[in-house]
Amino acid sequence: MNFNSVLIGSDNPARLAEYYAKLFGKAGFEGDGYWGWMIGSGFISIGAHSEVKGSNQQPGRLILNIETPDVEGGARKWQDAGAIVVREPYEFEGAPGAWIATFADPDGNYLQLVSPMDMSGS
Repeated sequence: MNFNSVLIGSDNPARLAEYYAKLFGKAGFEGDGYWGWMIGSGFISIGAHSEVKGSNQQPGRLILNIETPDVEGGARKWQDAGAIVVREPYEFEGAPGAWIATFADPDGNYLQLVSPMDMSGS
């Protein structure tokens, strides 16, 4: 299997698309009320969803993690672009050298910049 994409549903997708464009740059796809960005080998898209109204009442339920070797530098870049800071960069307990910075989008969804993870199992 291969992870393909995640769709962030919103009752105001244009507002989210404008926000994410500040963080990720111009959308690689835009059309029919949808926007999308390729992040590594996965795709993040935004669009209207009939079952989504207002802001996310449980933003920690699903968090988008985006790897970067420089969490602190990436966090500064996002902050300069107008990102909504939930938590400044911090070292993850139990994993020395692993850093995380948490942000929210205008709908209250969480996304994080994280240090690359060693998935080798060793």
